[in-house]
Amino acid sequence: MASDDEQAWPLWVTLVTAPDHPVTAAAEADARDAAVHFGHYVIRGPVFGLVARAEGERGWRALTSISRGDAQSARDSMQSKLWFRAKDEAEDRVQRRELLHAVKRLESERIDEMTVLGVQYKVVRADEIVYTRDGTVEGPRPTDPEPADPEWGTQRVGPDLDDGLVIDPAIPVSPMTAAERHALGGLHYTASRYPEDVRADSANALHTHPAVILLPPSFAILEETPGTWSPVGGGLHTTAQEARKQLHFLLDWLWPRVPQDGGGLAPEQFREAAALLRAEPRARAYELLGRRFLVARVARVLRIGPDGPEGPRPSDVDISDPGEQHAPMDEDGTIHYGA
Repeated sequence: MASDDEQAWPLWVTLVTAPDHPVTAAAEADARDAAVHFGHYVIRGPVFGLVARAEGERGWRALTSISRGDAQSARDSMQSKLWFRAKDEAEDRVQRRELLHAVKRLESERIDEMTVLGVQYKVVRADEIVYTRDGTVEGPRPTDPEPADPEWGTQRVGPDLDDGLVIDPAIPVSPMTAAERHALGGLHYTASRYPEDVRADSANALHTHPAVILLPPSFAILEETPGTWSPVGGGLHTTAQEARKQLHFLLDWLWPRVPQDGGGLAPEQFREAAALLRAEPRARAYELLGRRFLVARVARVLRIGPDGPEGPRPSDVDISDPGEQHAPMDEDGTIHYGA
């Protein structure tokens, strides 16, 4: 269900605006330098999230970060959003009944898109990529945000990934972002290591969702392993420092308690490594415990077509099944715990 404005907007047209502030001009210069120095990219695989728009809106608002490992996680988020909407926002039994009917369907069905009380919800997918050069990957850029006083607590500092994000191909972008969109327009899975159905779905998406949008940059910790880089700790982060904090948590807390997960070393060895990490709060790479860790800048490419952002593909794999996320609620708003 696309709005009239979205249907009329030519997806192959990108509005470009010149940087109008020294900070944005510096970020544009960083992007040019990165394009020169990191001329190749590696696809890391799909990520998923939940977006929505109200009737009459063109842009899609991100309701979760587009970073989930499978589509079912995003469907579970849709179920949860609708359950809390029934609990907190329903004005009467009729509205609550419609919301709870949608919740009930999501408890047993794999539904990627539905409209409930004038709001269209959609599970979307994007591909993670990292830019590479000479066996390494791109790290944080000089203009990527870094805290003035790095802290190492377990609580996240700052907004969630994709907080406030609106997906709309008509929003103007910088010249380098427009160039990157154009360069990534043909991104699809071609290597023989991917199953045939994955490659076929990827090629088909070039036609069904011909335009691409770049989501905000994210950051992750990768570890150098023979011939490749492997993720450590899982998850994408809003800033490079939040990614470093994830590695610090592993070294300072988790691996000393579960040493087999970190290589079987003594707890004090892990904590010594954590201290070395804290001593280099702005580093892009760390040599710790005989291992090499890198703070990687991760791009996410979302395809978009006449029906909006691309949803899950038939070949995408779910790691869980649909199920009940919350206690049953009746039309009066009473929650039946233990039912």
